[in-house]
Amino acid sequence: MFLGTMLYRRFFEYGTEPQQKQLANLLKGHVYTLSTQMYGCRVIQKALEVVGVEQQTQMALELDGNTIILKLVRDQNGNHVIQKCIECIPQERIQFIISAFYGQVVELSTHPYGCRVIQRVLEHCDDESTQNAMMEEIMQCVVPLTQDQYGNYVIQHVLQHGKPEERTSIIKQLAGQIVKMSQQKFASNVVEKCLSFGSPEERQILINEMLGTTDENEPLQAMMKDQFANYVVQKVLETCDDHNRELILSRIKVHLNALKRYTYGKHIVARVEKLIAAGERHIGVSSQSCRD
Repeated sequence: MFLGTMLYRRFFEYGTEPQQKQLANLLKGHVYTLSTQMYGCRVIQKALEVVGVEQQTQMALELDGNTIILKLVRDQNGNHVIQKCIECIPQERIQFIISAFYGQVVELSTHPYGCRVIQRVLEHCDDESTQNAMMEEIMQCVVPLTQDQYGNYVIQHVLQHGKPEERTSIIKQLAGQIVKMSQQKFASNVVEKCLSFGSPEERQILINEMLGTTDENEPLQAMMKDQFANYVVQKVLETCDDHNRELILSRIKVHLNALKRYTYGKHIVARVEKLIAAGERHIGVSSQSCRD
């Protein structure tokens, strides 16, 4: 089986257009079965990459039916074929595939393979009604998706590639829970994306929450010692403006010696010492320039 599928892939890759069409015709009636096989799914993917839109459509139509589509999405091999359909075939030809996801977006986003398929839809389907339908389901479950092992990737994808208003909606829903989220394995990655891709105003909201409302600085202290939140603090130092960086560094410096006793606090200490050294070098260079 392996040798046969490998030869098919080579012919699809290097064959002439007539040969590719002929090979694709030989796959008729076998697309679903091959899609669920380790090597067979690679043949189908390669065929979808090289044949014309009419043959692409014919192949995809063999997968028609919500039950079949959702089964393939959850299959370790079949999900790659569904992703390839979304990537290579015009949406108007495969709307039956996209429609199978409606009402299932959150459940699929929390699946190890489904989360990849949902991200491909967000990337490649430009139809406004499709985007709105997908985002409506996602936005209703931002917090649980953020905390989920796989759902967090979908939220990160929206933060990085989505519209400004979608980023704003996510950040608003997470605001007030930033410290707690930063201390969770999966959610902490989402908080980092909020810092990287949020607007300066949104970033300030998150920073204020981490700094706390009193001089005791409890939220930031707890985060610096935490195995996940310490990376969020490092991301804050990386993404914030000079004013906030100086403020945060001044608060961290007070606790540097205590942080060295904590396994994860040492990460912050190393980052802070580098920033302090870099700042001192900058001051030294500036002073030298003035003397010159």
